[in-house]
Amino acid sequence: MRIGILGTGSMARALGEQWERAGHEVAAAGRSRGDLRGAAEHGTDAVLLAVPHAAAVDVVAGLEDALRGRVLIDCTNPVGPDFALLTAGGPAAAERIAAAAPGARVVKAFNLCHESVWRLTPPVFAGRPLAVPLCGDDEAALTVVRRLVRDLGCVPLHAGGLDRSGLLEATAALLIRLWVAEGADAQAIVPPLEFSGA
Repeated sequence: MRIGILGTGSMARALGEQWERAGHEVAAAGRSRGDLRGAAEHGTDAVLLAVPHAAAVDVVAGLEDALRGRVLIDCTNPVGPDFALLTAGGPAAAERIAAAAPGARVVKAFNLCHESVWRLTPPVFAGRPLAVPLCGDDEAALTVVRRLVRDLGCVPLHAGGLDRSGLLEATAALLIRLWVAEGADAQAIVPPLEFSGA
């Protein structure tokens, strides 16, 4: 696949390097509008949005025409001071991104883990591959992102439409607080499937 990455920070590098190892052609860019446009246009199969949350809407709005028809993967987290969810009471960050680039096919994914997890080859814990929840409305776009998840050695989980992306963002805010502020093993809050009542 040809993947464009908007951003050059730690998340962009971690995911981009792993996708390159899997044989994908990756182009990343940050800062300059022209460079960002080039990365967006390179991503004929998918574009990863990996910029700070505060810049995300402005970045995609400025690239609306270049993102038209593209699979746009949003891995941003609207988490502010004291681990507050910045979008509480309003549209989710992914929904705001979709509104700013209405021609893009937005999928929320890869937002629940620190970049260090994405550097693991593969991210497997106690013999269990990492599961990656996805939210999106376009089945073809979800199929593309599922492949990219599997190429990292992970398992894709369909978490619903884009209208449920706020739940993923709120989960990230909760988990980040538990990990960073409490030093807690957040994984321990969820029982094994056989005890879930499912």
